[in-house]
Amino acid sequence: MNISFKMSPTLRMALLFSMIGCGHLITVTVPEKFVNVTNGESALLQCTFVTTVQNTSNIIIQWSFVAKTSNVPQQVYYSQSGEDVISKPYEGRLNAPTYPATSNASITISNMQVSDAGAYTCEVHNFPDVNGKTEATIIVNILERPSVPFCAVHGDVESGHLVTLTCHSERGSPTPTYTWIRVDQDKTKTPVMGNPDPNIGSLYFRNISQFEFGEYCCSASNAVGSATCTVELSHELGDGAIAGAVIGALLGAVLIILIIWFMTHSMKKQKYKASKATEMQAIPKSSATVAYEGVPTRESGHQAYVTSGGVPMATNSHVHSDADGERAEA
Repeated sequence: MNISFKMSPTLRMALLFSMIGCGHLITVTVPEKFVNVTNGESALLQCTFVTTVQNTSNIIIQWSFVAKTSNVPQQVYYSQSGEDVISKPYEGRLNAPTYPATSNASITISNMQVSDAGAYTCEVHNFPDVNGKTEATIIVNILERPSVPFCAVHGDVESGHLVTLTCHSERGSPTPTYTWIRVDQDKTKTPVMGNPDPNIGSLYFRNISQFEFGEYCCSASNAVGSATCTVELSHELGDGAIAGAVIGALLGAVLIILIIWFMTHSMKKQKYKASKATEMQAIPKSSATVAYEGVPTRESGHQAYVTSGGVPMATNSHVHSDADGERAEA
């Protein structure tokens, strides 16, 4: 025989309260579930708790961290009975709660970096408080100003061709968005006529014309700040101009080599002529001429000598014979 028993509402409420009274409750809360911190600044992670036990000398406070790029929790801070343990990555950066903590388990972390972004969990235990909500989580986002972007030109910069301008920042949180503007000669900024993509920083010119040549400025920006870079778009950047510059440089090098060769050859030729002239001056006189010098000759009955220059010269006997002839005729 089945006997059903119906519990009155009053009895149910009494049983519920009796069950609650058998255990102590603790409640952990965080005022802000999402915290945004600029890179390099301090983050205040607020955590409060309510306990039914007045004595908090044996309270346990623990903070753990899970990075955005990992699912493995890491201990940040642990305190039990006033003994603090701070993990090595946070040494010198973390300010712990005061002891004894009565309702506040907040911590402050200085010099926050991009790698510090993630989920921070505050957990509190105060025995015999073993029931209730013992932990709460804060999501921390690190805001970083975009780094100076890099601008570049891709494609054949000639009329009628596809040309792409690219702009990219290596760092920035949240992810930067990109905008392009054209800077005229009078520094007037005008909207671009190309097809910009704000998410990847590319500016497309499907059929570029000479009217689109000029200076272009890209701005990478997010909630923290912005940074810019500029690039010059002109036909001189085309492959033909680059090839012409290379050919011109090669021709210049060849011309320099030819000039050096010509100067070296001319100097060698002059030295050769000077050497030949010196050798000609140093050649001795012929043996026939030397033998001929000082040999007496007879011409018309007169004795003469030939000088070294080949000129005949009369001797004394020749002069005396001429004088005797004149006296005989007289």
